[in-house]
Amino acid sequence: MIPELGQLCLFLALGAALCQAVLPLAGAQTGRADWMALARPLTRLQGAFIVAAFVCLAASFVRNDFSVLYVASNSNSALPLHYRIAAVWGGHEGSLLLWMLMLNVWSVAVAQFSQRLPLPFVARILGVLALVSVGFLLFMLLTSNPFDRLLPAAADGRDLNPLLQDPGMVIHPPMLYMGYVGFSVAFAFAIAALLGGNLDAAWARWTRPWTTAAWIFLTFGIALGSWWAYNELGWGGWWFWDPVENASFMPWLAGTALIHSLAVSEKRGSFKVWTVWLAIVAFSLSLLGTFLVRSGVLSSVHAFATDPRRGLFILIFLVVVIGSSLALFAWRAPKVGLGQRFGLLSRESLLLVNNMMLAVSCSAVLLGTLYPLFLDALGLNKISVGPPYFDTVFGLLMAPLVAVMGVGPITRWKQDEGGALVRKLWIAAIAAVLAALLVEWLAGGIHLWTTGGLTMAFWIVASLLVDLRERLLPPGGKLGQIGFRAGQLPRAMLGMMVAHFGVAAFAFGVAMVKTYAIEKDVKMGTGDHTEIGGYSFRMTGLADVTGPNYQATRATIEVSRGAQRISVLHPEKRIYRVQQQPMTEAAVDRGLTRDLYISMGEQLPSGAWIVRVQDKPFIAWIWGGCLIMMVGGMLAMADRRYRVPRGARQGAGAAIEGIA
Repeated sequence: MIPELGQLCLFLALGAALCQAVLPLAGAQTGRADWMALARPLTRLQGAFIVAAFVCLAASFVRNDFSVLYVASNSNSALPLHYRIAAVWGGHEGSLLLWMLMLNVWSVAVAQFSQRLPLPFVARILGVLALVSVGFLLFMLLTSNPFDRLLPAAADGRDLNPLLQDPGMVIHPPMLYMGYVGFSVAFAFAIAALLGGNLDAAWARWTRPWTTAAWIFLTFGIALGSWWAYNELGWGGWWFWDPVENASFMPWLAGTALIHSLAVSEKRGSFKVWTVWLAIVAFSLSLLGTFLVRSGVLSSVHAFATDPRRGLFILIFLVVVIGSSLALFAWRAPKVGLGQRFGLLSRESLLLVNNMMLAVSCSAVLLGTLYPLFLDALGLNKISVGPPYFDTVFGLLMAPLVAVMGVGPITRWKQDEGGALVRKLWIAAIAAVLAALLVEWLAGGIHLWTTGGLTMAFWIVASLLVDLRERLLPPGGKLGQIGFRAGQLPRAMLGMMVAHFGVAAFAFGVAMVKTYAIEKDVKMGTGDHTEIGGYSFRMTGLADVTGPNYQATRATIEVSRGAQRISVLHPEKRIYRVQQQPMTEAAVDRGLTRDLYISMGEQLPSGAWIVRVQDKPFIAWIWGGCLIMMVGGMLAMADRRYRVPRGARQGAGAAIEGIA
């Protein structure tokens, strides 16, 4: 009866969500404190039911209950336990339940850590989150029930998609969904503020750590997905501008703009309209990603092959959420106010440029992703928009963004002088260009695009050093005070510096690997060897290997440089027994400055194999840069400014009603 218990928990969660959506919002509107007080317990109740449903589904997988259709479609008795658990979210229905679990984790966290916020504001936030829950619970129960029975029960399951049988996929979807769904909190804060008629510095301060947390998770999820594709798909790429990859990247761009906009709203009281609009856009793009993945309109290794009727439900839900949010925004935005004035050359103006470039970049990715779908839907000629479009357009848009990234933190609020900025940064600009040219010369050749990418990376680092010097050793300052000043730097400021340094590391890795990577496809049998990049690869043996649910041919390849043996690698070509699907398991010798990547292709009639050998310089810096960005976000979240003082509760409560 475990599946029936799980289904009952979903219905009970829907009932709790309906109450949570109606009573607190009505209480905030009418001033009924008793109804508003129900928001937190109802949130916890809904969360408990969703956790119970998720545990029931996980138990069905662990117990190999093939009388459950979803389990029979995505698992097998030979599947290792950790992949059986990961199979809970390996298909459409389970991934929706994971979405709901993450949404409730965020909702319960807001309920728990909002004790000092005004009660009407919290009631509206949790009410908006409950409305989102209602939509997804209805979608799940009406079209995508993970507990549907299969009678008679299958003797065994159809196995988990072999592409998903990878350690990276065990944690990639939960992290990605934590980021996706996390933007619902920023969305709920924005809608709650619009409903209450208040958008002030306190609201921005309350919203900012939640938005940063969602951005951290989404960064981690995207990086994990890139790392998984690099290791699992066998072609050695880290990003292919796949439509589903773009579906996660667009909310990240909007979320990055939102974080910067919140900084201005908190510090100067400006950009409030921008901030609300970006909060709506970031969550709307998360919903759009859900639609693209589950609608059946895309063909992708990341997409779920589903019934288009499900896509229609999500599309209707998407239209309702976005339409109602934008209608509320249009109604309230004229009453928000413009905030404090600022000059043409100021930190506010440069952050505005930052937001505009991120918004345009997001729009360019959205256009390249959806345009082929629109043409296909209209019955016109099918076209493919691939990496050349995205690389060119996105690269051109990133150049001014990175230039602003170096100047912005050094520029004063309200108004600054161009001459003073030039005097501070001209040495940094020259040093960035010279460093880029030096690296290219050492790497063996100068290329225009690479010079641009490396100059961006070194410009960020050089401008960060100038900014750090200005803060630690201002004019007239003493060397002995550096330690004291370093200890006084706000964690939000340190987080910004670390995150920008992560962007520099990422840009450096991208520029190096796109220009100087070496790839070679060769025919290899036992005893054959090949060379690339000064490394020698010799195949010393082939062996048949039996896995828990697959058969494989495993090669042994010795890697050496001169007389020194570097590594022994074991790439595999697997055939999964149930689905009879071939899979490539690449072998990688990892290093800080290069990866040596080997994957096996097809076997020839002679018994030899097609083997792809690659030298990928500095590719680890791409994922290292993402991790550094995450550390920067964590530092920013830890800033003590984001803890609401007890004394501010009553004052904020009086102000929350704001504009009537």
